[in-house]
Amino acid sequence: MPTPFFRIELLPARHGDCLWLEYGDENITNRVLIDGGPVDTYERILRRLNQVPMGERAFELVVLTHVDADHVEGLVRLFADKPLAFNVDKVWFNGWRQMKKSHGLLGAMQGEFLSALLVARAPAAWDQDAPPWVVLAGGKLPHQALPGGLEITLVSPTPKKLQLMAKEWQKVVKGFQPGDLEAAWKKLAGQKKFLPKKGLLGAAPDLDALLKKQFVKDPAKPNGSSIAFLAEFGGKSVLLLADAHPDVVAASLKRLCADRGVRKLTVDAVKVAHHGSKKNTSDALVNLIDSPRWLISTNGDQFEHPDKPCIARILKLAKPQELWFNYSTKSTKPWLSAAAQRAHDYKAVVRSDKDLSLKLEL
Repeated sequence: MPTPFFRIELLPARHGDCLWLEYGDENITNRVLIDGGPVDTYERILRRLNQVPMGERAFELVVLTHVDADHVEGLVRLFADKPLAFNVDKVWFNGWRQMKKSHGLLGAMQGEFLSALLVARAPAAWDQDAPPWVVLAGGKLPHQALPGGLEITLVSPTPKKLQLMAKEWQKVVKGFQPGDLEAAWKKLAGQKKFLPKKGLLGAAPDLDALLKKQFVKDPAKPNGSSIAFLAEFGGKSVLLLADAHPDVVAASLKRLCADRGVRKLTVDAVKVAHHGSKKNTSDALVNLIDSPRWLISTNGDQFEHPDKPCIARILKLAKPQELWFNYSTKSTKPWLSAAAQRAHDYKAVVRSDKDLSLKLEL
């Protein structure tokens, strides 16, 4: 009988997220890409793709968890290439039309760009008129099974959290109506850092001579809108929390635990929410999870994440066997020290500078 495997890789995405999942057996490997980090993460995604044999460069699913620049920019740049360097079966992304359909929301500029690119580059993978990816108040949590057997259970966002994005998103979309993908495409043609060397085919012949002004990062922080989920395969599992709010995730985990008849959700790893921000990991949330490994993706550039109270909370309440970091920085070094590891009885794992990603076999 084939032996299943399930692994997660944290690509170095500076202060953002870019996660690469692989699952399957010796006969087939399936892949999922979650977020794309800031725009320069694009080069690292391409390097990782180049490690995959030519005929196998495909994703069962690409997820944009939310439209913060440190999660979406790399995907905008990735989908700007034509032809795409990969095939993709499905894309999960709460774009403007998903939000407007149920809640009258407006999309942020990065979301408009990605929407336009998805319609142009992968129209069969993303249905711009599909319902939003949300956790409703009643019934079981949304569940999807991907080809190859990966089981996904959604734990964030809620409709209310999506609604809270509307005011800030209205401030960001300028010069055209949200949802006008043709106008978004033209606007994208002036955002030089997202462009392939030869420009966006079909946008303008002199594209590289257009506006060189850099795209201004979205000042809004729509973390509560994050698509966060539990992924399970072959008896292994990982909780991927994006930048989700702890109240939403805790409420979902309570429902999931009740449904499964357990007090805590047992998983093999947790990708800590919002790069270890103290505001996204609460006592209530940690107390609902039993996991030996907690993963932190950040170099601490903008907000010096991870916050000490967050890591202290995990060490005190979860008592993990391992903490995983994809960077050794001023903010992570205190937890990489031998003294801290001895004092709190855990092992610290950090990506080597020579490694393209931090890889965990579940």
